[in-house]
Amino acid sequence: QVQLVESGGGLVQAGGSLRLSCAASTRMLYIGTMGWFRQAPGKEREFVATISRGGSNTDYADSVKGRFTISRDNAKRTVDLQMNSLKPEDTAVYFCAADDARHGGAWPAKSPNDYDYWGQGTQVTVSS
Repeated sequence: QVQLVESGGGLVQAGGSLRLSCAASTRMLYIGTMGWFRQAPGKEREFVATISRGGSNTDYADSVKGRFTISRDNAKRTVDLQMNSLKPEDTAVYFCAADDARHGGAWPAKSPNDYDYWGQGTQVTVSS
C-alpha cells in the first residue's frame, strides 16, 4: 500500500507564494502519474496539476497556468507544487494523488478516478 503525506500548507497573503510537498512511502517504481487536486468548502474536488512518471510531461488547470509549477524527484520520492501569485480563490485543502504504475493509466490524468492513492490533504489559505 502506498502512503502519501503532504506538507507545506499554511496562511499567506494574496500575491504570496507557498510550496507544497508530497512524500511517498514506497519506491517510485510502483508509482506512475502523480497529481495535485484541491477542494474548497462546499465544492467538488478539482484538478490542479499532473506530472508524468518520468517528469517530462506536465499539465495544469487553466486557473493555475503560469502561476503553479509541479515537479517530482523520483530518487527522493517526492512531488512538489510551487504556487506563486496566490489568490484568495486558491484557498482550499490540497491533496496529492498517485496512480499505480502497474495499472497503466491514461494521460493527461485530470480526473480523481485516474488515481489510486491519496494523501490526507494540507490546508492552503490565501487572505485578501
